[in-house]
Amino acid sequence: MKKALTIILVLCLVFSSVFAQGTKEEAATTAVGTTTLKWALWDIASTTYYEPLIKAYEAKNPNVKIEMLDLGSADFMTMLRTQLSGGDSSIDVVTIKDIPGYNNLVKGNLLMNLNDKIKSENVDLSLYGGTTDQISVDSKLYGIPFRSDFWVVFYNKDVFDKAGVAYPDNDMTFAEYDALARKMTSGTGAGKVYGAHYHTWRSAVQLFGILDGKNTIVDGTYNFLKPYYEMILSQQKDGIVQNYATLRTSSTHYSGVFYNNSVAMMNMGSWFIATLINQIDQGKTEVKNWGLVKYPHAEGVPAGTTLGTITSLGVSNASKKKDAAFDFVKFVTGPEGAQIIAKTGTIPSIKDAEVVKIIASKPGFPADQNSKDALQVAKTYLEMPLHERAGEIEVVLNQVHDEIMTNNISVDAGLAKLNEQVQKILAK
Repeated sequence: MKKALTIILVLCLVFSSVFAQGTKEEAATTAVGTTTLKWALWDIASTTYYEPLIKAYEAKNPNVKIEMLDLGSADFMTMLRTQLSGGDSSIDVVTIKDIPGYNNLVKGNLLMNLNDKIKSENVDLSLYGGTTDQISVDSKLYGIPFRSDFWVVFYNKDVFDKAGVAYPDNDMTFAEYDALARKMTSGTGAGKVYGAHYHTWRSAVQLFGILDGKNTIVDGTYNFLKPYYEMILSQQKDGIVQNYATLRTSSTHYSGVFYNNSVAMMNMGSWFIATLINQIDQGKTEVKNWGLVKYPHAEGVPAGTTLGTITSLGVSNASKKKDAAFDFVKFVTGPEGAQIIAKTGTIPSIKDAEVVKIIASKPGFPADQNSKDALQVAKTYLEMPLHERAGEIEVVLNQVHDEIMTNNISVDAGLAKLNEQVQKILAK
């Protein structure tokens, strides 16, 4: 009995010593002022830029630790809104995946107004190509873009060389673009080369019309789209581009028509750059020599005006570490973060000379200067601007686009239908 009591006493002393040591270590950690920030995001395993961003920031700020919270991709904005609405103060940094979700977070007072911090920290909003203006709500900004894809024109150098035609350049008006597409169309049957290509997304056609900055896709009046629909339907009728209805019914992917040397030019998002390089590297495409140029534009519109999508970072209103959280947001969304993102092959929101140099130096990127210059944009308009009825408007835009492009309705009748139906949505 005495031996048993002795053993129990010894064990108690050992455990108390261990717990005491643990308490001392916790106290020491608190004493040095370590701040832990939780970053809500998605797809940790498949996203290449999270870790290098965190490592770089923690190296510069040794008293700050960044923890990632993966809420999944499919329902990310819904999951995020649910947690923040429930008063979860553990989330500090918020990734904003889309514009409708951003609108919901702002309306729910779930994001911090960043205006004061932007002013006091001298954040240069001119670096973001006008996108911060487009996501301001009553002149208040609740998120700063950190990555952005934008539309360019991909072209097949071998197809142009074979035709003996000069490559497209970085300053094409729509009239020049149309003329070049017609000039580059040749052949028949399986060997036909189309001068241009439009994927079946409405954005590949409708958003030509907003590049002059005079209209948006959510205004409720759409007569400004008429010349662009007429141009593309004329190209379709003349065999300059593939038939929309055929592309829809066959579920043809835009990459396939570019990979098999059947199109000279294709307007598409910058996300296709990394994919194309990878496919060429693996020998999975017939295309070997390609280039990029800036998007075509209307007369009087600066070359390099384009369309884009953004992913932004914000600070949770419930966070108890708002200053520290904003400092991390400023780093990720700033020039230094942009360079780190670019090194992973992803397009950041800031596209300064150093970022362009990093992307253009990646193995497989075209060596010509025009392709490098195409990465520098003058102004980027959001594909879907900030609007509380954006989801409902999108449904109508898609439906009528399909009807116009399949010739089930005339351009005039289609635009009248858009005007009527979207105005009803706006009047709700």
